[in-house]
Amino acid sequence: MRITVFGATGRIGAAAVEQALEAGHKVVAVVRASAQYEVRHPALEVVKVAGLTHASELVQAVDGAEAVLSGVGPRGRKDGPVTSTSTRSIIQAMKETGVRRYVGVSAAPVGPVPPGDSLVNRVLIHPFFGWFLKETYADLALMEGDLARSGLDWTVVRPPKLVSKPVTGVYRTALDANLPRGMAISREDTAHLMLATLADPTTAGHTIGIAY
Repeated sequence: MRITVFGATGRIGAAAVEQALEAGHKVVAVVRASAQYEVRHPALEVVKVAGLTHASELVQAVDGAEAVLSGVGPRGRKDGPVTSTSTRSIIQAMKETGVRRYVGVSAAPVGPVPPGDSLVNRVLIHPFFGWFLKETYADLALMEGDLARSGLDWTVVRPPKLVSKPVTGVYRTALDANLPRGMAISREDTAHLMLATLADPTTAGHTIGIAY
C-alpha cells in the first residue's frame, strides 16, 4: 500500500513508519518543517508542512495514498486541542483527494469502563485519570465524533497506558469496547495493530480496544 503517516516524529507514528517500510509499503511521512527527521529509505517520502491546522497544506501529502494513518496527539496535558484540530484538517484533505481509509489513535478512557474490570480500576484508576487528563480526553472525544460524522472509512484504536518495548504482535483486542484489566500496551504494538487494521475493511466505522 501507499500509506500517509501523520505524526511521524511521535513515538507511535515513528513505529508505524518503521514497521510499514519493513512490511514493504510505500510511506509518506508528514513532519513539521521545524522538526528534525533523519529516517531514510528508498520507499519513504518525507513531506514537511508548516502545521496541521490547514487542509490545503496537507493535500500534497494525502494525494495518491491508499490509506492515512495518524499518530497525532499531545505531548503533554497542557498542549491544548491538538488532536481534534489536526484531524479536522486531515479529514478535509482526504475528502479533497478522494482518500477514504483512515486509522487513528485515541485513548481507552474515552470509552466506557469494560464489564468485569477490577474494583481498583473502576473506583480509583479510571476516575483519577479521567479527572487529571479530562481536557486531553475531551479533545480525543471531539476527534472521534468528527470522524464518525466524516463519511470516511475510519477506525480508531484506543490504547490504555502506553509503554515502549519491541513489537510483539501479541495482544488482546475488542471491537467497540475496552478490555477488562487492560493496563498497558506498547507504542510499537499499537502501531502494529493500526497497520493491520488498515487492510481490514470490517473495522471501518469502529473503535478497537487494545491491551496486553
